[in-house]
Amino acid sequence: MVQDDKMSKLFTGFPPISTPEWEQAILKDLKGADYAKKLIWTSPEGIPVRPYYRAEDLDKLNSSEFNPMEFGFINDTEGRANGWLIRQDIDVTDYDQAKDKCRYLLSHGVESIGFKMEDPHIVEEVREFLKDLPLEEAEFSFEGFVPMQILAVLNEMADSGKLDPEKIHGSCQWDMLGDFSLYGSFEFDEDEELAEVADWIHQAARFPGLKIIGVTGRNFHQAGSTIAQELAYSLAQANEYLAELTEIGVPAELVARKISFHFAIGSNYFMEIAKFRAARMLWVRILEGHGIQKDQLPAMYIHAETSRWNQTVYDPYVNLLRNTTEAMSAALAGIDSMTVLPFDYPYEEPTEFAERIARNQQIVLREEAHFDKVADPAGGSYYIESLTSSIAEVAWKLFQDVEDSGGYTDAFYEGKVQDAIVTAAFERDRNIAQRKEILLGTNQYPNPAEEMLPKVDTVRLRSKVMDTNLAEAQPMNLYRASEEFESIRFETERSGKKPVVFMLTTGHLAVRKARATFACNFFGCAGYTVIDNPGFATLAEGVDAAMKAKADIVVLCSSDSEYATLGVPFAGLLRMKAIPVIAGYPKEIIDQLKSAGIQHFIHVRSNVSATLKAFNALILKE
Repeated sequence: MVQDDKMSKLFTGFPPISTPEWEQAILKDLKGADYAKKLIWTSPEGIPVRPYYRAEDLDKLNSSEFNPMEFGFINDTEGRANGWLIRQDIDVTDYDQAKDKCRYLLSHGVESIGFKMEDPHIVEEVREFLKDLPLEEAEFSFEGFVPMQILAVLNEMADSGKLDPEKIHGSCQWDMLGDFSLYGSFEFDEDEELAEVADWIHQAARFPGLKIIGVTGRNFHQAGSTIAQELAYSLAQANEYLAELTEIGVPAELVARKISFHFAIGSNYFMEIAKFRAARMLWVRILEGHGIQKDQLPAMYIHAETSRWNQTVYDPYVNLLRNTTEAMSAALAGIDSMTVLPFDYPYEEPTEFAERIARNQQIVLREEAHFDKVADPAGGSYYIESLTSSIAEVAWKLFQDVEDSGGYTDAFYEGKVQDAIVTAAFERDRNIAQRKEILLGTNQYPNPAEEMLPKVDTVRLRSKVMDTNLAEAQPMNLYRASEEFESIRFETERSGKKPVVFMLTTGHLAVRKARATFACNFFGCAGYTVIDNPGFATLAEGVDAAMKAKADIVVLCSSDSEYATLGVPFAGLLRMKAIPVIAGYPKEIIDQLKSAGIQHFIHVRSNVSATLKAFNALILKE
């Protein structure tokens, strides 16, 4: 009671502030600056993100078509408070090695195993492989296997009493539409394959925890999509499965229970939390549209995987930071299982050390940060609830556009899906090229001395080559955001020459230091040797020092006003000795400087990757 009195006095000492009062205070602090430009950020989905949110924003959502507080499935992990299963993947090339690794992982904190296979496999070998797995002790996902083989073994074991169907949890990860999106055509007759999967679903009905269809939404992310596109097109694929399978007699509720979603986790922390919450909201809406009653709605099963698109080859330990924040957002959003990719995933077969760190990142989130103790910790957050509703609204419009085109397959044949993703990816690529979007250690703050080429497994680096000769639609292109910059670094390393870039700093102290730092980062992205300097009293002194350093490029770092007197003499002193570059873009005297022989200017609007490619062509051509 005493404590309650103290709290009451505390709050009465601070009278409530209305939104108009907050807005007036903000406008006063802005001193005439444009409110929208300064404080409102527009996401790639076109969602305006305001500087602050209040309780009244939730009141607005209550009257919205998309009310995140309405459904119980926004954060439902099958009865667990917020527990997710820690997954690690195994590439199956040798069955015995895969079984040994599985046992090791399960004894070191892993609760879910993802088996991945690309080569053809023999039925009898798969049977022996499955029989040796502790199928009742963990969750197992099979990607690249034929579901019929998995089901045959499970049914055989269940019939003989060797396993309890209720204790089987996992996924066969069959995804006909996902493969269609990657190859641009169906491998088999679509109707025959759907009839076969209908049979698989009926067979799997005795295994409540076994999913048959896996919607591979992470592929949209890896093609450069926005969050809303990843969500909308994944739901469109799932809806097409529902529509086609119910049409041939499979109950909608049974189909829904046999679908799992495999999403990527991007780097936009709060937006990713909202994405997973919006996914559950929209899935409920779709299931209701198929006539499933609310009391029979199955929870959406979500497997999340840290972003492949974000991972970099250079400065690879930064991948640990990316993975951690991504894993945090997925855990807070209440996913069912999660894979944290090893930090060395982009350039080599992951080492035992990298895999250990990857699973420990999840273990720390659970055992030390206690992320599993609170169900839906984001629930009620003015900001995240608003983002959830906004993402749901944008994704739903995209979903409806696909449905208006006749469904996912028809929309893909028309090129609508690919065109939308390519447009989004182009914008992201341009932002990365101009360093508006930062990939630490790759397009900003690189380590120019780092050499990764000797460590790189070029097979892993190479994008998966699709045989598109028989493609009936344009396949999606999967890539990583850093590939353009990495190709420049590899070219520098392969040349055996490390171009030397010398900073000729002079004039205004603060400006020259800032521009030298900018230029060092700029050229460091190509793996050049960069030499910064405290400053020179004269141009002649600086050029002389640059020549002694055997500079290939000399960057004049000073203020725009000083370039008017320094620029032309700088070009004259360097003529035929090195490439002169100006840090900045002094518009008023550009023509004068170009006439003097200076053709290169680096500044915040530069396309960094295109500029560095041009320098590589100029310097490394010998």
